[in-house]
Amino acid sequence: SEKQALGWYLDGRVSVIVGTHTHVPTADERILPHGTAYITDVGMTGAFESVIGFQYEIVIERLLSQLPATFKVAKKNIRLQAVLVDIDTKSGKALSIKRIEKHID
Repeated sequence: SEKQALGWYLDGRVSVIVGTHTHVPTADERILPHGTAYITDVGMTGAFESVIGFQYEIVIERLLSQLPATFKVAKKNIRLQAVLVDIDTKSGKALSIKRIEKHID
C-alpha cells in the first residue's frame, strides 16, 4: 500500500502518520523503528450501521440497479474512531499509539 510505503519513507522525520480513506479502521497501529507512530486507516466518525456514513439500503439499491440515487446520511449507532498518540516533547518521537472507539448513542 502507498500509505505503508509513505510510513517507512517518513519514519523518524515525522511524529505520526494517520491514514484514512476506506473509513474502516485497521489493526496495524505501531511505532516504526525510528519513532514514527503509524496506522494505515484510523476509521471514521459516523454511523456504524452504514456504508461510509450513508444509509446502507440506498447504497445497496444503487449498486444493484446501477441507477443514480441520492445518498442519505445514516444517523443511528454513531461511533467516534480515533487514535491517541503520546509523543516525547524533546525528541518528537512517538512513545505509544492506541486505537480508540467511542459509542456516541
